[in-house]
Amino acid sequence: MINNILVSDEILEKKFCCNLAACKGVCCVEGDYGAPLEPEEREILKAIYDKVEPGLDDVSRDAIDANGVEQYFPGMNDYGTTLRPDGACAFVTFDESGMALCGIEKKYNEGIIDFKKPLSCELYPIRVNRDREVGFTALNYDEWEICTPAIMNGEKLGLPLVAFAKEALIRGFGEEFYNALEAAQEFYNEKEKQ
Repeated sequence: MINNILVSDEILEKKFCCNLAACKGVCCVEGDYGAPLEPEEREILKAIYDKVEPGLDDVSRDAIDANGVEQYFPGMNDYGTTLRPDGACAFVTFDESGMALCGIEKKYNEGIIDFKKPLSCELYPIRVNRDREVGFTALNYDEWEICTPAIMNGEKLGLPLVAFAKEALIRGFGEEFYNALEAAQEFYNEKEKQ
């Protein structure tokens, strides 16, 4: 437990660094559900959609026109970004090499909007499980074979998952939580060496 948030051991022990050249952003294309959304993010996506929409292709625009920017997914018991008919996130864009990129993040990087992307996307492979009624939050590591290149890259660089996800962890849980998590990760690694 760190600041009343349950953190899985894998988050403390894993090394990780996305390798888009190897995976081509397939996490935006594959999966059973849309990107999980925080309650406030559902409203943000509605508010910024008119600025993001010009960068999306017709398939994505049609999916959002039909379903809105969000959908309720019974399997995850929560809301996520709308999916295209092929199962990809409706906010996905593709560059000339076929790499999947976030259309929201693209507009953020261009300075058009001030929302980077859903927290769940920025945190990945860390997944947040919440029970808002009882105030319980857990952070878990989501192991998915498509991220094998990211694990190999993180090992090669010696980059702990906690450091890789620093900006997102601070965004979602605050600097005090991040500092405590980083200290726990360092303690965990020292303990493992003994």
